[in-house]
Amino acid sequence: MKTTVKHLSDTRVLVTISIGAPELEAAQQVALKHLAKTTKVQGFRKGRAPLDVVAKHVDQSALSQETLNNALSKAVAEAYLNNEIQALERPAVEIKKFVPGDLLEFTAEGDVLPKVTLGNYKKLQAVKEPVTVTKADIDEVVTRIQKGYSEKKETSAAAVSGDEVVIDYVGTKDGEAFEGGTAQEYPLTLGSNSFIPGFEDALIGAKAGETKDIPLTFPQKYPAKELAGKKVIFTVTIKKVNQIVVPELTDEFAAKVGPFTDVAELKKDIESEITAQKEREATDKLKDSLVKQLVEKSKVAVPSVLREDQIRSIEQDMTQNLMYRGMTPEQYFETNGFKDRDEWLEKEAGPAAEDRVKAGLVLAELSKVEKIQASSDELAERINSFRTQYANNPDMAKRFDEPEVQREIANSLLTEKTVQALIDFN
Repeated sequence: MKTTVKHLSDTRVLVTISIGAPELEAAQQVALKHLAKTTKVQGFRKGRAPLDVVAKHVDQSALSQETLNNALSKAVAEAYLNNEIQALERPAVEIKKFVPGDLLEFTAEGDVLPKVTLGNYKKLQAVKEPVTVTKADIDEVVTRIQKGYSEKKETSAAAVSGDEVVIDYVGTKDGEAFEGGTAQEYPLTLGSNSFIPGFEDALIGAKAGETKDIPLTFPQKYPAKELAGKKVIFTVTIKKVNQIVVPELTDEFAAKVGPFTDVAELKKDIESEITAQKEREATDKLKDSLVKQLVEKSKVAVPSVLREDQIRSIEQDMTQNLMYRGMTPEQYFETNGFKDRDEWLEKEAGPAAEDRVKAGLVLAELSKVEKIQASSDELAERINSFRTQYANNPDMAKRFDEPEVQREIANSLLTEKTVQALIDFN
């Protein structure tokens, strides 16, 4: 076999391969063994006839095609292995010359793993930010807990900010009700800014039983194009006004919300939780900074196949998140100043995908250079922790037995260990 490798770019190669009679004969023997299983030969049980006999009875076009496929697959695999080429996709094959039993010349072109030149990963400048927890941080959580235990008390008094009003409303544009602008028995907390500007303010001072028309203008960047910047009228009937009664912060309240004997113990627990959360955030920020610096100091090209994989992943995540928020991708593009999907790909998704690919390739090279590995025991421990987490979901727990899922977990674990090593180096 003769092989010539031409690097079309840092991420793409064109391999020219030529094989002769011995390789083609070996490929034909493999093809005959496979076809013998389904070829009927008089006097022999299926699959038992000698290969030279099978060769006389088998469909010659099928034999030629399977021989060619076997020869191509084996030659490409050997050529890539011998030249230390790591393929990222099945290469596109173009046959230049094929003389059955004598000669096969072809090219194989495709994206390959690029060479990565690491920057000095032991002299990066990131520093973990100090973690501080203020009294305001603790008080904010305490207030949120108190509100969570609030009680509603119906009142005949005029609604004030912080009250809950239960309303029926109909929104009209040019005298016609518009989609999504009608609801009944809707609970709305005044001051929550849940509705468009002006809606909640207009209900302050209203009493149960009143009906009022509220003229408003939708924001120019409202996600629904048909309503953005449009003038509408909401006809609102106040069915009920509820005062929100927040419980006092006492030792009895502290005991009610958890295993605490007094308010001081509750606040101490909150402080510990906030500290742990801020520690995680500071560590994540440090990791991101170190990886970003290493990528900037390293030389690495981005294979198009990996870039497209990441774009698909980013788009899938975005679409799913938008669906939960009741938005479409088109609404997201408009709200964030993109003309269309193409501009979003160019300015947001594309750069983000390239950053992900570069980080992945650089960390993979670092793990190889520093011989960082995830042991079988570490992998088993991580998989078991996932199984425990999903113990109440048998279908989900069963997924962790799948080889593909276990490979993903192993890759994630290796990345974690590599990033931790990066922290240790600095």
